[in-house]
Amino acid sequence: MTVSADTVKKLRDLTGVGMLDCKKALEETGGDLEKAKEILRQRGVAIAAKKAVQETRQGLVEAYIHPDGRLGALVELNCQTDFVARTDDFRTLAHELAMQVAATDPQHIGPDELPEDSDGNPEELCLLAQSSIRDPSRTVQDLINEIIAKTGENIRVRRFARFHLGR
Repeated sequence: MTVSADTVKKLRDLTGVGMLDCKKALEETGGDLEKAKEILRQRGVAIAAKKAVQETRQGLVEAYIHPDGRLGALVELNCQTDFVARTDDFRTLAHELAMQVAATDPQHIGPDELPEDSDGNPEELCLLAQSSIRDPSRTVQDLINEIIAKTGENIRVRRFARFHLGR
């Protein structure tokens, strides 16, 4: 099936994925945008799994300070090259993660860091397993996987800290 350039452009604008990948996904789904978005999301997860072993030595530290000045968070987000670290998508992701840390106060980066005797829910205690504060239908790991698919590089949260005045 042939898909129109407008439909391909619309999917690209929604996902940020390359034009050729958008076109292939739309052809596979017969032009259905929602199904094509899901295919691209699944491919992003597969790309993230392949990239997970690659070293991340570049990146940035992002800060979020709540408007009242009583709550803040710092996040170190790493990637493979400084080129990706300077992109708007990467910077936006880092800021979103800093806001997530400030809002939800996670204790660990991922479920693999939870102590075995932990009584808490991993979706509350682990940053990567939490639902995004902006889009509860997606986890923080899903947000990271989307940027991995866009940039083609491994991205990793190295560490974070949350500060709350008086606590």
